[in-house]
Amino acid sequence: MRGRELTGKGIASFQRAAKADGADKSGLTALTYATMANFASDAALAIALANTLFFSAATGEDKTKVALYLVITIAPFALIAPLIGPLLDRLQQGRRIALATSFGLRTVLAVVLVFNFDSWVLYPAALGMLVLSKSFAVLKSAVTPRVLPPEIDLVRVNSRLTVFGLLGGTIAAGAVAGGIAFVAGSPGALWFVAAITVLGAYLSMRIPSWVEITEGEVPATLSYHAEQHGGHDYAGSGAPTENLRRTTSSPPTSSSTKNRRQPLGRAVIVGLWGNGTIRILTGFLTLYIAFVAKSRTEHEPLQQAAMLGLVGAAAGLGNFSGNALGARIKLGRPSLVVLRCTLAVTVVAVVAAITDSLLTAAVAALVASSASALAKVSLDASLQADLPPESIASGFGRSETVMQLCWVLGGTLGVLLPTEYWLGFTVVSVLLTIGLVQTFLTYRGRSLLPGFGGNRPDHVEQEVSDGSFGENVTK
Repeated sequence: MRGRELTGKGIASFQRAAKADGADKSGLTALTYATMANFASDAALAIALANTLFFSAATGEDKTKVALYLVITIAPFALIAPLIGPLLDRLQQGRRIALATSFGLRTVLAVVLVFNFDSWVLYPAALGMLVLSKSFAVLKSAVTPRVLPPEIDLVRVNSRLTVFGLLGGTIAAGAVAGGIAFVAGSPGALWFVAAITVLGAYLSMRIPSWVEITEGEVPATLSYHAEQHGGHDYAGSGAPTENLRRTTSSPPTSSSTKNRRQPLGRAVIVGLWGNGTIRILTGFLTLYIAFVAKSRTEHEPLQQAAMLGLVGAAAGLGNFSGNALGARIKLGRPSLVVLRCTLAVTVVAVVAAITDSLLTAAVAALVASSASALAKVSLDASLQADLPPESIASGFGRSETVMQLCWVLGGTLGVLLPTEYWLGFTVVSVLLTIGLVQTFLTYRGRSLLPGFGGNRPDHVEQEVSDGSFGENVTK
């Protein structure tokens, strides 16, 4: 009786937290529940696959087959993901259906896995679920600004979604999936995954219909054409000031925004390069450590579980602490925070490559996950400060697409690279170093890639198709 009372109080407290700050009226609570379902699906799937063929193919011919399935599954996502943002900008309806579809397709794949978890059908189905999870993240980022309560800003909202996802999704669902897997094996855990995805589809359709309203929105774009803005060279002009504010009049009408585009400012581009670099390491660690554990402790399940538990706990602790810290500190110069986070993950990856040990791999997971969370909060702050209201949703969608693509790149490396720590971390360290250099150059107003670096102002005026631009920026 006492246990039931405590459970009831816990559920009531959780619901109050989910509905706090006007979240229930704005629609944020509904999006929170759908986000928790996405986290829960990922966690339960990882538990379900732990004892299948997926992570047993650590070397030789089997690893080649995994790589082939990975390329077949991930390549379409890499091609389609950049088109998701522009497609959402054009869609007047269908965002909730798109979110629900990402769950519905995972339901189908989960059922396929139930009957094929011991065959090679496992690989395309499991990786397909990974791609659909990343697609949900991109779609969610475009919906979030439309359910923003007046009491809190986007930075806090995104941190809040992540914390709810970790606590109510990853930890809770992971524990339940672990218990089910212990009793009923992988098939039982996969049925649990299917049930979660069905619930996720239902929760997605519970999001308020006003997230579909897009009238007057101006799409954001990553590229910047200096010739359309007077040709001024911003290289060497120093770090972004980040204290400028755009002054806008009433939101433009749909007719006036048809041919307009909103280039992202320099602070946002710094955030994107830095976050993308960090996501390469987090994606890499997510899959790589699992393959390493399987290859080194194939006949010692307890030791394998200890290895995965150590790295997983470090990553979870880092993610939670990074989001908690980001939600509480005052981000005066978010692009500098991103730069420092990028430097930290690059250094820890190099150290992991040199030391070649499980302990430094766990430290890398801790640093990478906390840096990822803190850098994401900083990017959110830059987006909110840089973009006018009519471009916020599109800007968040574009940024999430970039980060998910980088995560997928890192995850791909985690599957393809050999399971020797020094070799895997060395390859990743090279990529991280390149990303760090580009992030620093962008911070200083330069770039390795023309049009996608820092040679742009902090806040860019809107572009239109005829080459003219708006005059709504205070400098």
